[in-house]
Amino acid sequence: MRREGLPRIACGVPRSDFLHRAAATANVVLMSVPVRKTYKLFVGGKFPRSESGRSFQPASAPLINVARGSRKDLRDAVVAARPGFKAWSSSSAYLRGQILYRLAEMLETRREALVAELRQGGLKSGAAQKELDASIALVTWYAGMPDKLQSLLGSQNAVQGPFFAFSTVEPTGVVGVVAPETPSLLGLLALVLPVLAGGNAVIALCSETAPFAGLALGEALATSDFPAGTINLLAGHRRELLPHFAAHRDIDALLVAGKPEAAVGQAAADNCKRLRFCDVPAADWTKPEAVRSLSWIEPFVELKTLWHPVAQ
Repeated sequence: MRREGLPRIACGVPRSDFLHRAAATANVVLMSVPVRKTYKLFVGGKFPRSESGRSFQPASAPLINVARGSRKDLRDAVVAARPGFKAWSSSSAYLRGQILYRLAEMLETRREALVAELRQGGLKSGAAQKELDASIALVTWYAGMPDKLQSLLGSQNAVQGPFFAFSTVEPTGVVGVVAPETPSLLGLLALVLPVLAGGNAVIALCSETAPFAGLALGEALATSDFPAGTINLLAGHRRELLPHFAAHRDIDALLVAGKPEAAVGQAAADNCKRLRFCDVPAADWTKPEAVRSLSWIEPFVELKTLWHPVAQ
């Protein structure tokens, strides 16, 4: 006896064929579910949410939640940066240049997504394209620097006596970077790249008002062959995190976009941290001559002088 509501299977028709025909003629409704991006931190080569569980809404897009980094997240980033610095600085200068060039390739392949994230941060389409073009060009320029620093900054010194004296370039260590509010991507890269070119590891705080492209940079870094921990990206409130950057005793140097702040200088002086403020007008970030220079690299490298006797 056939149940009501079920189709009758014709005699001689295989069940599999019947089901295939029934599926082909059925009205299937496809539901499109939008997948919103979750902007997380980038620490130790991974994408954690803040340990505090907090989030904040950037001024440029108040409807989007972004993981809000805490003091503990900064400490975790420092722990990750130490082995990252060892791996990065021990790599050959040629390899570091190749990895930086790989980053430029990754930015180029993610062009459409990065432009969308720059627009989400408040830029119009044309301005977003220009900022991304300038960012890729800047990465390419710094990719050519690592294997030239010994020649450009090092020297053979003239000394009195039967000795050779050579000054060689070495990285400072783990460097904190506080990016400008605008431009959010180009400004971040303009501070991070010279530090990386010198062989240092970086812990960077992205723009507070438009952190989207800066945090999305982590997705390009994750596929650019950087050792885990070489670059770490945090997001959050600058007023909350900057004092911890300055006071942390295992951050060797600090590069801050903006005008000098006395409180930050006092906190950095307490642990003998090298500190540089970078007060660049917003319009100058897009000028190649303003952001492509050895003067950006030099403050975060050390010169070691080696003496060797000359055979008599």
